[in-house]
Amino acid sequence: MRSLIAASTLLLMTACATSDGDREPVNVDTPPATQTVPDAFDLAMQTVDGLVAGGNEQAAIDRLTQLLGRPDLSDEDLAATLLKRAELRYGAGHDVEGALLDLEELFLTYPDSPSAAAGTPLHANAAEEISRLRAALAGGELSPTEEFNVRFRLGQHQDAADLMLARSLLPENEYVVDMFQMGYLCDDETLTGPGYAMVEPDGTERTVRFCEFGK
Repeated sequence: MRSLIAASTLLLMTACATSDGDREPVNVDTPPATQTVPDAFDLAMQTVDGLVAGGNEQAAIDRLTQLLGRPDLSDEDLAATLLKRAELRYGAGHDVEGALLDLEELFLTYPDSPSAAAGTPLHANAAEEISRLRAALAGGELSPTEEFNVRFRLGQHQDAADLMLARSLLPENEYVVDMFQMGYLCDDETLTGPGYAMVEPDGTERTVRFCEFGK
């Protein structure tokens, strides 16, 4: 009897083992990962950030100006664009007066936006610097180079360029690069007039001249 029970148990275990071994694995479909596709505004801001990283703030400012003319942008995007342009103008863009105008437009047009709240400290800084720089100009005690630097910082770029040419000034490299990016100076061997050596952020060396001089 014991032999019969043992044999039956062995047969049952063998059947179970065979059944488990013959089963096919169950494939569980994994849902695809959600991919976020940047919209046109996000892509444009990525372009702006890339230009800034490459040392071309003036082109970045121009790109932001183009964005502000797009009717399809939301109020939030337009407010963010104004704030970004103000930040660049106040920083390496050397246009403090332009930065203040951007911030005032931001406060007037989008007063309840997060960008307006974020721009409040910058507005105070820009207003204070403009007051100080204008007072320095009014004092009449600046050297030609100092006057150039002040006017350029304020954003009075044409006045600074006129002074640079009239007084034969040799501004620091960053100003020459900015004037090249703005279109005041060109790398054109057919131009006449004084040449200004400059080195771009990527290390490219150029000798540039006033674009309209001698044409």
